[in-house]
Amino acid sequence: MSTVMSTVMSMEFLLASGIGALTAAGLYLIMLRRTFPVVIGLSFLSYAVNVFLFSMGRLTIDLPPIVSEAAKGYTDPLPQALVLTAIVITFGMTALIVVLSLRGFLETGSDDVTLQAQPDDDASRASGDGAAR
Repeated sequence: MSTVMSTVMSMEFLLASGIGALTAAGLYLIMLRRTFPVVIGLSFLSYAVNVFLFSMGRLTIDLPPIVSEAAKGYTDPLPQALVLTAIVITFGMTALIVVLSLRGFLETGSDDVTLQAQPDDDASRASGDGAAR
């Protein structure tokens, strides 16, 4: 019994460390402010969320996902279903982000994602340039 508990505790530590590492890597890549690292960083964050959702179902060893009379316990199947749904949504959102970043690169010629405010012609006229005439 103690070896099973130590195995589960070490799995919990490894999963928590993996979730932290994926989150840290994803946040670092998002902060680089280039389109490709931002896409990869968002993918890492979604992987971290998927692993977190999967670990919500309690880490158990050799237990079925469905309740039966012969089994003493069971593994919760809801987090597994949530992860499958999250994978599909993440795939669609990643495809959308890649297309948007490609479009932005083709229109601007740069893959920098920082917002540089340009003065609008109407706003500059309203601020005083057009009123003096």
